[in-house]
Amino acid sequence: MSTIITGEAVVLQLRPASFVLRAVGCFIDYLVYLIGLVASLVLLEKLASGFDSAAIRAVVIIVVVLWMVAVPVLVETLSRGKSLGRLIMGLRIVRDDGGSIRFRHAFIRAMLALLEVLALFGSLALLVSFANERGKRLGDMLAGTYSMRERRERVAPLVLPVPQQLRPWAELADVGRIPDPLAARIARFIRQGPSMAAASREQVAATLASDLQPYVSPAPPFGCPPEQFLAAVVAERRERDYRRLSAVAERQRTVRERIHRLPFGN
Repeated sequence: MSTIITGEAVVLQLRPASFVLRAVGCFIDYLVYLIGLVASLVLLEKLASGFDSAAIRAVVIIVVVLWMVAVPVLVETLSRGKSLGRLIMGLRIVRDDGGSIRFRHAFIRAMLALLEVLALFGSLALLVSFANERGKRLGDMLAGTYSMRERRERVAPLVLPVPQQLRPWAELADVGRIPDPLAARIARFIRQGPSMAAASREQVAATLASDLQPYVSPAPPFGCPPEQFLAAVVAERRERDYRRLSAVAERQRTVRERIHRLPFGN
């Protein structure tokens, strides 16, 4: 996971793509470009019977540059970092600050791809990607871009009640200061807990409960099992978020109804 803070102080958490996903997407893209190149050369051969060899060589060079540079640049620029291969693999090329790429970024990437992807069959791209955290190839490093994963796994909503013995405490506890990364770790543990070994489950629950206690007040009742403490906090936090969002939605619905009841004109 890559964390980016924008100029508006908004924290974005983006997931850089693995080399395998990038390689498969790149293979699909260049397979399509190669098919287009071969089809263009076959058509050129049929149409160039009356031209001299120098003119034919010039046209061949133009066609190769068109398919290997111009088309990739055009596709990336118009789609803001997408391509057929990346669409299939759920990837997108973005700037280092998380924004959409422009023509300049796509052009630099396409030019460097001639060397590190085509001429060296991806070997240079592989070596360079292992040397940096986001798996960038040389073209990404010079353009200030990287490949991120857009597609996320669907996770079933975590619905669980507050343990009955902890309900009086949970209703009064302050659980609004919990950092989102910690809340995500706790939710992941609650989902995966039933499949864990008993000893590991107890150890992880104790560690998470220790990390959680500074953000919850008052402290849970003495002797409360760590896993019940975690479940109570997650459930109470979800219920409060649901009530808050429901209230916001209700206010918005009321405002819309009032607006629609206003007379049009004088």
